Formats: sequence, structure tokens, C-alpha cells
Amino acid sequence: MTRLASTTDQYTLLDQKLMARATRYFAWQARVVKPHLGARVIEAGCGTGNFTRHLTGRDLVMSTDVVEECVERARSRFAGHPNLQFRCLDIQDPAFLDLKALRADTIVCLNVLEHVREDLLALKHMHHVLVPGGRAIFLLPAFESLYGPIDRNLGHYRRYSKKSWTETAKRAGFKIDRVRYFNLIGFFGWWVNAHVTRRQMHSPAQIGVFDRFAAPLQSRIEEWIEPPLGQSIFSVLEKA
Repeated sequence: MTRLASTTDQYTLLDQKLMARATRYFAWQARVVKPHLGARVIEAGCGTGNFTRHLTGRDLVMSTDVVEECVERARSRFAGHPNLQFRCLDIQDPAFLDLKALRADTIVCLNVLEHVREDLLALKHMHHVLVPGGRAIFLLPAFESLYGPIDRNLGHYRRYSKKSWTETAKRAGFKIDRVRYFNLIGFFGWWVNAHVTRRQMHSPAQIGVFDRFAAPLQSRIEEWIEPPLGQSIFSVLEKA
């Protein structure tokens, strides 16, 4: 299912362009995600491919997004990788169920589900298309108290708590493998943006400073110690 471009889509495209500078941050995500990846992957919400480049070594990757311009940019960006396929598709669309034919053993859904109005329906669709024993990997915005103008402009319907997330995942039929907070420093930066500066979009300067100085050190610390809170929740679900 495709849609007409909206103001939110334009914010999303701009945000994707800004976040493309955060190479160390995406490398951190990759180090967290890769131990849980299988060989056949569905990337639900690929954007312009900022994380897709960490999936190029898989046997098959089907990357989807609802913003057609994002899909076209990602397809062009990875034209030299025949194992990567791209499709404009909404996780909530019944057509998503057709991806079961891919026999995917992994779904990667990073900073996407907050954009989905019916997140329970989306999770049920993901559960359906995975093979038995397959895994779904998520990065989700944490703490509703952090919700601010950036969330609103990017079309975020919600931020999650560990409790709300695990309850929704179980209702969709998943077993919880792990749920932990991610990005402690980002928690405080997001709170300032939401409640002090009331920033409307990510700041290139903030992204640059965070990516250069905070992400490398913080990522190593969080490999060993789970922070007591974070900007995000990292979660791995399993299909029994």
C-alpha cells in the first residue's frame, strides 16, 4: 500500500538525511542487532537505508517502507546488491502477510513501530510471516514523558515503557527474549529537546557531537551494563 506524500513524510526524509551522519550510532545499533540476525531478513521500515547497509551480508533482505521516495532512494543506494530487495509496503497492510513466502527467520524493525497507528496489528502481521523460531528485533522510543515536538513532527503515535511493550508483544503471540534500555545519554538530550528547547527537528550539531564523542564510549559501557533508563528500548522477540 502506497500513500501520497505528506508533511510527515517530508520531515521523515529530512530526518533520514540528518541521521545519515550518525555513522557511529548506526554501527552501535549493528553491534547490538547482529548477534540475533538470521540469514533471511525482512527490514520493516528501511527509510533511505541508513541501517540497511549493515544487512548486506545476509542471504536475502526484503526492505520495506511506506514512504515511496525513501524506498526509491534506498533501492538506488544498494543497486549493486542483488540479495537486497525493496518494496513500498505498510506493515499494517494485509499484503504484508504475503511476505510469508520469503520464509524469513528475522524481522528488523528499528525506530519504526512508533510511526504505526495499529502497532498490535503490525506485530501480529510480523508474527505471521516469520518461520517458527524466528526472531523480531526492535528499537523503540522509551518513556512517554519524553514525547515532544520532534516525535509529533515525525508522526510518532507513542513512546513505550517496558511494561506496555511486553504486554503488546505477548498479545501478538510473541515470546519475550530480551527487553532492555538503550542509549542513556540520549535520554537526557531528548528530554531537553522535548521540554526545554522545544526543538522541532534533530539538530545537526547535536547529532555530530553525540556521534563523535558519546556514542563510541557509551556503546562500550552498555555492552556490559544495562542502563537504568534510556532514550530507547532494545527488544528481541521469538515466534514459538
